[in-house]
Amino acid sequence: MSVLWLVLFCLYNTNKYQWGKCMTTLRIGSKGKLVVRLQLKLNQLGFSVGVADGHFGPATSKAVQAFQRANDLHPDGVVGRRSHAELSLDLSPVLVLNEEILSQEQEEAETPLCPVKTVIRICHDSSSSNIEEHWPLVYKSLKKLNLDYKEMFLMAIATVYVETGRFAPLDEYISRYNTSPNGHPFDKYDDRSNLGNTGNPDGARYKGRGYIQLTGRENYRVIGKQIGLQEQLERDPELANNPEVAADILSRFLKNKEERIKGALASGDLREARKAVNGGSHGLTDFMRIYKLGEQILT
Repeated sequence: MSVLWLVLFCLYNTNKYQWGKCMTTLRIGSKGKLVVRLQLKLNQLGFSVGVADGHFGPATSKAVQAFQRANDLHPDGVVGRRSHAELSLDLSPVLVLNEEILSQEQEEAETPLCPVKTVIRICHDSSSSNIEEHWPLVYKSLKKLNLDYKEMFLMAIATVYVETGRFAPLDEYISRYNTSPNGHPFDKYDDRSNLGNTGNPDGARYKGRGYIQLTGRENYRVIGKQIGLQEQLERDPELANNPEVAADILSRFLKNKEERIKGALASGDLREARKAVNGGSHGLTDFMRIYKLGEQILT
């Protein structure tokens, strides 16, 4: 209702409140047809974002920054009032209202084999708004790697459910498993050579992040290259919490373990399937519960 109120407010006195003053700010995390319109415009102007997919991620942010620098604007990667004016885009609240009306149809079109509403039923005690925001990104990333089939959908759903507890990327919490009594945060990871860490501050710098809790310098380095970020993920590990990047990390990790996971699932061994991703049995009970519920719902 807040969007509708804003539209009516802008219409109430069109002489005093012009449409140019009631527009939508776009930034990393924004999605929908307004973002598609922005991406197409940037591509047209020579600031390539690649495919206009409607998701404002790092590539779109870089293109916006390049456009801003070329037009003497502050290069913050956010499409606010001045960038909006230079781009001559119609980003008014009326279009945002249309986006809300179309959002459910769009989400179902983006995730035809495992719709958002199905994931909400499976993860019934998770935030539905988080699932609506994040599942289309995960689905799209799985599809890119030919992982868009039932078993891998359920692996992804159950993994995100267990690893995050809220179906959204997050930082690893400080606990007795990663931090010594009276030690600095994540000191137990600092010298873990099996993670590629080389001492303080690697433990905290390369702590778990994202949908799958990517951990350790070596994993950030290897996965970063595999998803096309080269050394950028190792240099800026916080990128692992960007939803689009987190989705690519999750999908690549599952792809790397695909044959092992498929073998475990074929024999009904959910413990081994979980171990292939987590390396142990953390969260196994919840993982098995969500996976089995998903099997029933998707059958």
